[in-house]
Amino acid sequence: MHNVQRWLHCMFMLVIVHLDDSDRKHERANKVTQATAATPRAVTVGEGLAVLVARPGPLEQSAQFDRSAGGAEANVAMVLTQLGISAAWLSRVGDDGFGRYLVTQLAAQGVDVDAVAVDPVRPTGVYIKERGSGSGAPHDLPAHASRMHYYRAGSAASALSPADLAPRAAAGLLDRTDLVHFTGITPALSESANELTRTLIALPRRGRLVSFDLNYRPALWGSRVEKAADELAAHVRGADVVLLGADEAEEIFGTGDPAALRALFPEPAQLIVKNDKHTVTGFDGDAFVDVPALALDITERIGAGDAFAGGYLAALLHGADLRTRLRYGHLCAAAALTATGDVAKLPPAQDIRRLAALPETEWTGLRYPDALDGTISR
Repeated sequence: MHNVQRWLHCMFMLVIVHLDDSDRKHERANKVTQATAATPRAVTVGEGLAVLVARPGPLEQSAQFDRSAGGAEANVAMVLTQLGISAAWLSRVGDDGFGRYLVTQLAAQGVDVDAVAVDPVRPTGVYIKERGSGSGAPHDLPAHASRMHYYRAGSAASALSPADLAPRAAAGLLDRTDLVHFTGITPALSESANELTRTLIALPRRGRLVSFDLNYRPALWGSRVEKAADELAAHVRGADVVLLGADEAEEIFGTGDPAALRALFPEPAQLIVKNDKHTVTGFDGDAFVDVPALALDITERIGAGDAFAGGYLAALLHGADLRTRLRYGHLCAAAALTATGDVAKLPPAQDIRRLAALPETEWTGLRYPDALDGTISR
């Protein structure tokens, strides 16, 4: 009897050990599954800026400023989250109030900020938005016009480099995400930031797409401006998805014609050209479509390009066709053009889906934001 009891005890302990080991395996598997599910589908890489928005009128007369968050890649990340695409922002900020504000603002919009490094020495970049009132007073701008004053030299973001891709948080994001997005502003910040974007293009894709928005800013290149054309062309050729404006392409590459740009840059699978006729031409492989913008009254142009990029990329990650992707871009840009903030506050996603799916005859008659209420006529 004693031997039987001892045998039963041993068998019981083996079962317990087996169950415990099984539970641990399930727990580890669940953690991996949760981590994978939580990995953002898009990672935007680049500068963030604290924005101080003056009251309309001459800048020297503005006694108060409204604060907001800006920066092209940060703006795109916040558009993506509004459209149901999980996104992360990889950047550097200063160990200061503006840096903490930026991180807090993006996190509040649902953006993953775990890969944002805090620089203990360099400050967070700032820009002042001067707004016109049309008063005719000296130094006042026309009504609804804006002028930017950047204070970003020596900023934390200007120190971005390939080393910022090495920490576990950044490496983990890049290894598992579906898309990495950055703009021509990032390589313009500094030689080290240019090395960062070159590295992103050179990394093994493993199914990941690289998206690049030209965003050519001659003044930002400074003494390196003579290298800008070659560097930006290399970025265009190395990316999978490229967005550019016909006017900036004309300035840097010598042509703004969509067909000529496609012939010049056959490498990216998707090439999106926004032209001065308020129509966007999208190339996807050998196919292309032209999609007209919506009629609207412009309040402010700042942030419209970032909104278009965010809308296009969100639709791409949702698996939409080329025409629908371009319509998403137009709708998001319209939300930015008819508002005053840098980050577009989008209408409900179901409204964007409904409008993007309209027949061609109805799309061409849309006026924004009237279309949100079902009004079709321009």
